[in-house]
Formats: sequence, C-alpha cells, structure tokens
Amino acid sequence: MAKLKLLFVCSRNRMRSPTAEAVFGSYEGVEALSVGTAPDAETPVSAELIEWADIVFAMEGVHRKRLMNAFGALLQDKRVVVLGIRDRYAYMEPELVELLKSKVASYLPKLGV
Repeated sequence: MAKLKLLFVCSRNRMRSPTAEAVFGSYEGVEALSVGTAPDAETPVSAELIEWADIVFAMEGVHRKRLMNAFGALLQDKRVVVLGIRDRYAYMEPELVELLKSKVASYLPKLGV
C-alpha cells in the first residue's frame, strides 16, 4: 500500500512545519515533509514538493494564499488544508504537538495509530 504523503507549510520552516514533519513522519503509512514560503526558509517550497504531496497542510491562511499565487495550477487537484496554527510555538513544544495531532487527525485514514 502506498504511503500517504503530507506536506506541511509555514513561513520559514523552522518551528511549526518541522514539528509536524517529525510528528507525522513517525506514523506508519505516512511520509511527511515540511517547507516554508519565505525566501529564507530552511527548505523552500517547490513545484516538485507540491506535486509529490497527497495533502498540503498550511499553518495559516497567508501560507495557502502564497502557495496558490505561486503554484495555483499544481494545486487544482490537491487538497490544501489551513490548520490555523499561529507562529507562537517552539520546535516540538508539547502544546504545538497536541494541536497538530488534533487538527490533522481527521484528514488521515485509519492508519493504526
């Protein structure tokens, strides 16, 4: 069975999306990557990564807007979900981990986790 490919997007790819990548990348049946929309992001978003993803999770509406402006044609047949998680958490902060799990869970099939 193919793994579900999740792409997490924030601004600079330093706190929120890398936390999501670490959390969901450990789930069986899931591949997770993270990117940022800012020019100085640790891993900048690219067309290749958009094409790779089954579901794209944007931390805030502004990230979805930036993705649509840059990759609108590639996103036409993709599910893009805005999680509504503001930039106020540290990497792997327990509150952020729980928030991510609660907001992303409904988009994951029953993966035995």
